[in-house]
Amino acid sequence: MKKIIIRKTEEMENWRRNINSEINFIPTMGNLHNGHIKLISTAKKDNSNANLVSIFINPLQFDNKIDLENYPKTIDNDIKISFANGADAIFIPSIEDIYPPNNENIKFLKAPLELSSSLCGLNRIGHFDGVCTVVYRLLSLINPKNLYLGEKDWQQLLILKNLVLTKKLNIAIKSIPTQRDFDGIPLSSRNVHLSKKERKLIRFFSNELLEAKKIFQQEKKFCLTEILKKLSAEKISIEYLEHLHPHTLQKAKSEDNISLLAGAIRCGETRLIDHVFLMKRKPIIAIDGPAGSGKSTVTKLIAKKLKLLYLDTGAMYRALSWLLIKENIDYTKEKILQNILKNISIVFKSNDNSHQDVFINNNCVTKEIRSQEISSIVSKISSIKEVRKFLVEEQRKIGESGGLVAEGRDIGTTVFPYAELKIFLTASIDERAKRRKSDKNSKDSQNIELDTLKELIKKRDFEDSNREISPLVKANDAIEIITDKYSIDEVVDKIIDLYNDKIPKDTQI
Repeated sequence: MKKIIIRKTEEMENWRRNINSEINFIPTMGNLHNGHIKLISTAKKDNSNANLVSIFINPLQFDNKIDLENYPKTIDNDIKISFANGADAIFIPSIEDIYPPNNENIKFLKAPLELSSSLCGLNRIGHFDGVCTVVYRLLSLINPKNLYLGEKDWQQLLILKNLVLTKKLNIAIKSIPTQRDFDGIPLSSRNVHLSKKERKLIRFFSNELLEAKKIFQQEKKFCLTEILKKLSAEKISIEYLEHLHPHTLQKAKSEDNISLLAGAIRCGETRLIDHVFLMKRKPIIAIDGPAGSGKSTVTKLIAKKLKLLYLDTGAMYRALSWLLIKENIDYTKEKILQNILKNISIVFKSNDNSHQDVFINNNCVTKEIRSQEISSIVSKISSIKEVRKFLVEEQRKIGESGGLVAEGRDIGTTVFPYAELKIFLTASIDERAKRRKSDKNSKDSQNIELDTLKELIKKRDFEDSNREISPLVKANDAIEIITDKYSIDEVVDKIIDLYNDKIPKDTQI
């Protein structure tokens, strides 16, 4: 693709009309640094879309004329940096192009108060309104497939996600973690204004936040008052320092697994922001749904792509069912069952094919537990109170440190009710029966007539949904995905997008 610089909205329309690909859009105000380079290069690496970088200093984002006039302008260098790191086109419009005089089609937007009235919004009145207005204008002109933004401006990122959602724009927001300089301070176009003394102050501020994150990882707590005292002792001018929920920007609660510690300080005439995420444990994805909905396949792929532990809770119930049948144990006798459970060991091990084998009491039962015999009995055994209590406790032990994706029928409701992302994966009876029929790992299902298989699935659904203990139900905060019309890869990508929307990239490093 020929590299091009676009300066007029008409030229943008022509370019967009003539390219044979979707667009990745990276909006900037110029004076590009390594943070911008990371955005451009990430977009280049992600896909084969055309990469468009905009350079526009938006006057609506400045509440101070002097600040606007002093904003660094390095257009020639910005062009070189953009093209060198993967930009196919650069949009450099004038103020008149973005905000044509007397044009009633320009929508001057208001940022939602619940997201814009705290943190930076306390003192930068109208700033986020200006952000929403210019980004919506640019998105309308460009119509990109993906919008790339940095997590450094976390509050702004939340507001723009809300904009895309409320305006029902078919645009995916891709974010990158905060990029830091050699001394730990976040990369910012405003850093060029810092004197050596001022840079030392911002370094102290950023290092205090990073130290709080380190302490929190070890002790699951930190002292906000102590940090404020240290900053005051260094005579650092603090605009705000808040401990908040990362998505609502309300005060953090003790039950929040991930929270946000965000602050802003002033160094001379320069205002700088920084934040860290505090996390008690790594995130958990809970995927529930009926038999044959594709949970196992989807969960395995998600675990591989996100480098999470795959917890197949269904395999645990199947393994236990296999052992009870093999040993001819009367699981209806409570005391007999309790004694058996005391000596049960279920573990997962990766095999030579990078798949996961299931072992119960040192017996590898990966293939055996997928038989129709086990399928017909597992729902009954899993409804036994002692069995569920035992296996739920085992599953919670595995999930204590997080960092896993688990699938089953009560993961989001019973096992991990505080999972960061809950999915209810389902499909029609017809679709699930077809999948079972074609499942190479289930030879018994392949030999059963399709109509019979449908009846067996209906029976299993009824048993799972009507059992007294931990029935199969959709958690109130679960996102339902009906998989009939989607490929496995499409379902996986959708769930990963939901995960990335919920979980800051900075916590995924």
